[in-house]
Amino acid sequence: MNMTSAPIYEERLTSSRTFALFGLLTVLFLALVIWRALFNAAGFMSVVFLCLFLMFLFYSLNYRVLHIRLIPEALILRFGLFKWDVPVAGIRSCCIDETSLWRIGGAGIHFSFFKGSYRAILNFLEYPRVVLTLKQKRGPVREIAFSTTQPERLIHLLTKTIFENKAA
Repeated sequence: MNMTSAPIYEERLTSSRTFALFGLLTVLFLALVIWRALFNAAGFMSVVFLCLFLMFLFYSLNYRVLHIRLIPEALILRFGLFKWDVPVAGIRSCCIDETSLWRIGGAGIHFSFFKGSYRAILNFLEYPRVVLTLKQKRGPVREIAFSTTQPERLIHLLTKTIFENKAA
């Protein structure tokens, strides 16, 4: 697969809401760690607060930009350190994801069952999502959903690219 092909579609998606949420949680748990340290209250909860601080610090740094790149051969999703390449020939269908944020569990990367299919979700809080159904599972994953500002345009371009690959 030639991953250097000219992009058909490219989007760098950021979210001030998601960054604010993770930033607030990072500061909250840092404050709790400092508060526990000031009162020499080391113990189990200090470790819990430290772990939560480190987790949300990672989230704040890692989940800042979702980069979406569609090339003739594949859809490439990069969310911080995580990258997912989906060969266009391996996509069965695509549509707008109607699942509520409450069901997904918020922003970041999540994995969950939806109507019998295991789904990977790369998500920001305020944007709609596109869901791809794969022809073959990748590990346990049958569907991939991701946020985008232009779901209709992306679905149109994906559908066109899938059709063109079948014709070639």
